[in-house]
Amino acid sequence: MESRLSRYIWTHTSKQQLWILLIIALSMIPYFLSFDVPKRIVNGPIQGGGFETADATQVFGRIAMDLPYLGETVLLPGLDLDRLNTLYALSLSFLMLVIINGLFKLYINTYKGRLGERLLRRIRFDLVDRVLRFPPRMFKQVKPAEIASMVKDEVEPIGGFTGDAFVQPALLGGQALTALAFIFTQNMWLGFITAFMVSIQAVLIPRMRKRLLVLGRERQLTARQLSGRVSEIVEGIHAIHAFDTSNYERADVASRLGRIFRIRYDLYQWKFLVKFINNFLASVTPFLFYIVGGYLALNGQLDIGQLVAVIAAYKDLPGPLKELIDWDQTRQDVQVKYSQVVSQFTVDSMIDPSIQTVSDKLPEGIVSHPLSVVNLTVADDSGAKLIERINLKVQRGEKVAILGNAADGGEAFAEALGRIVWPESGRITAGENDILELPESVTGRSISYVSSDPYFFSGALRDNLLYGLKHAPIRPAEYDEKGMQDRNWHVAEAKLSGNPDYDVASDWIDYESANATGPEDLIGPIGSVLEAVQLSSDILELALRSKVDPERNKSLAEGLIGMRGALRTALEKEGLANLVVAFEPDSYNAEATVGENLLFGNTVGAVFADGAIGKNPYFRKVIASHQLHVSLFKMGYEIAENAIELFSDLPPDHPFFQQLTFMSSDDIPVYQALLNKLKGKSFEDASEDEKTRIIRLSFAYVEPRHRFGLLTDELMQTIVAARQDFHANMPEDMRESFERYDPERYIASASIMDNVLFGRLSNRFADGAEQIKMIVMQILRPLGLYDDVFSIGLDFDIGTSGKRLTIAQRQKLNLARVLLRRSDYYVFNRPLASLDQRTQEQIGRSVLKKLESDGNNPTVIWVLAQSGLASEFDRIILFNRGAVVEDGSYDSLLQKDVFNKMMSG
Repeated sequence: MESRLSRYIWTHTSKQQLWILLIIALSMIPYFLSFDVPKRIVNGPIQGGGFETADATQVFGRIAMDLPYLGETVLLPGLDLDRLNTLYALSLSFLMLVIINGLFKLYINTYKGRLGERLLRRIRFDLVDRVLRFPPRMFKQVKPAEIASMVKDEVEPIGGFTGDAFVQPALLGGQALTALAFIFTQNMWLGFITAFMVSIQAVLIPRMRKRLLVLGRERQLTARQLSGRVSEIVEGIHAIHAFDTSNYERADVASRLGRIFRIRYDLYQWKFLVKFINNFLASVTPFLFYIVGGYLALNGQLDIGQLVAVIAAYKDLPGPLKELIDWDQTRQDVQVKYSQVVSQFTVDSMIDPSIQTVSDKLPEGIVSHPLSVVNLTVADDSGAKLIERINLKVQRGEKVAILGNAADGGEAFAEALGRIVWPESGRITAGENDILELPESVTGRSISYVSSDPYFFSGALRDNLLYGLKHAPIRPAEYDEKGMQDRNWHVAEAKLSGNPDYDVASDWIDYESANATGPEDLIGPIGSVLEAVQLSSDILELALRSKVDPERNKSLAEGLIGMRGALRTALEKEGLANLVVAFEPDSYNAEATVGENLLFGNTVGAVFADGAIGKNPYFRKVIASHQLHVSLFKMGYEIAENAIELFSDLPPDHPFFQQLTFMSSDDIPVYQALLNKLKGKSFEDASEDEKTRIIRLSFAYVEPRHRFGLLTDELMQTIVAARQDFHANMPEDMRESFERYDPERYIASASIMDNVLFGRLSNRFADGAEQIKMIVMQILRPLGLYDDVFSIGLDFDIGTSGKRLTIAQRQKLNLARVLLRRSDYYVFNRPLASLDQRTQEQIGRSVLKKLESDGNNPTVIWVLAQSGLASEFDRIILFNRGAVVEDGSYDSLLQKDVFNKMMSG
């Protein structure tokens, strides 16, 4: 990028700048005339100049030119107007000039605003483009939050200045010079006074503002550092809580904020001092006009019209002059910001743009050669050698295992193969080609690297799983007429801003690499790789916990309704008919809570969120009509008494509290105080708040689970009767916020599992949840629902960096993402480090089998944590202290007793 902002702006916007400068030059004509017309109005029709007699007239609008050889040529003869009509004509002319000047300003400001936004878009894209071309070592030195802050916030003023870079000095300078020239044409002395005062402002104010630039630069740096520090706090929040350092972090942030406050306060003080001096100098000039101009007018050396015109002209002079001074300060300020940003984004060994050129086809034969490692040395940031002068050759189709302790160099070797680190010396070649010099369209598809430290983007699990297939737009998106117009606009603007016009809405997935022909048969390869890494059951479990919109998934919703009967049949076959107690409209479900039995449905939307249904007048009326409010209050009171008696002496982390759905350990002392307050009082004596808090306990009560013996047959029948009244007479405005349990309808507000169960698990089965999950998963495929439900699981939002998944799930998903695409080389760098050894070996064998079954015969290089899987490989390479100490087949190393020595060492 250019080191100077003005050069960068001119390079990319020179044509537009020349056009707008031409418009500005043309705008000076009506601007000058707008000063002259008021003088003509005052001296002419108002004071009577040229209208000495009652019937005197003057020519208005005559345009004539003296041309060589032709003499005076009259272009427009004009009109003879009397004094009053001349006043009207001149006044209308002034109004027309005001409108013309306003239209010029509107066009200029709109044009330069669009120009600035386009260049801001270009700068931001250039910066992100450079981030994508940073060498790997840079990402160990920069903080993501600081980079994001620079791209988002620090270049914002640069974009705003782009339109003003050449336009503003031309426009404001032209206006100031036009006004100054007009004053000189009226009176030389007033012109000299104006020029003298303007010179003082032009010299003094910029000098004073240099201090503002220094303070502004300090403010920018400290704000960027604060952004980076806050990002570190967010990323390291678990360490902060674990080590009780939250108050240290508060002290650090307070110190940084104090420094920023001091800088900003100094900035405000100096800023308003400069503003005061500037305003004072601007106000002194009119004072001189009144003194000197008045003296000249009294002596007849200046007429009143000229004095009024001079004052009017000067009125328009301080504005442009002040804005011109502000522009100069802004210019220096944004130049400093631009220089700082460019310096942060200018690094050595940046990836050449040609390396990342988009390509929808993989060139043939470039990496079909063996991988040769020649004198390879890799060092860490401190300069310590991780591996030194390694020479190896890995043949196509070879299965190679890398063994050694964590610091022996095997991991660094794998990172070099995967281009995660760059060699300090030596190189890795495919044939005659250094893999660092090959296009990423080749290496990024032919070499698949996976480690134990995966990163996922926010969004659906499916999008992250398919991320490794999105190399180039394969199929263009389909648009209607309006959509195509919008797309064409985006393409045109992208080109004007120097951005690529790739359509993110296109289909970018390389289906051929995933052994698929299109999106319709992609679920098969996905299921295959997830099965290989033992993640299928996790995906199904996520799906079963997910909610489905029955309007968008009608066939699936209908299938899940039908699955309720199939589940009952399967349970009877397994002898588990009592495992699920179904919801029935006319009976009480003993395994459900009192609240679930009473409502027999789910609230939807925000109206009844967070238990607001309990405060609804209609609901309370129904409860009262059946005298349930008194019964539930008594039940809640006994629940509180029993809970306090049984659990008040237990520590807060006791496992018994996990069984209490109605009360936490923190609630024990609260309800203990409440019971003491209510002791000896009747229901009517309690306040509304006390009633609500006591009744709330009864709503979460399940008799088979809590076993306090509080539910009688009569009370259960009353609850069912109240439920029927509640639904039968529900107001129309409530029906949209409530979804009733219906055995013939899909419950959109419930999960897939709850819809299939349409009931509650019996508490008599200790492992009931696991049993029902296995049975549900088993009957999905025979019913033809497996793929649809599995697809719902793939739509699960994995959260920021995939943190809604466990570390084991993330590592499995990372491995599956690589397996899904066909590559020539697979480099596995301890990809499953968080799993136990047995599971690692199971998945390892499954992955190797999967790669062999695809018929691609790829090269596999796997850094193993233990030697248990080594027998599956053609070749074993043992690293020790950055060097290769053994290289041979499994049998040959077994004869040398290498593996036992490894374990003992």
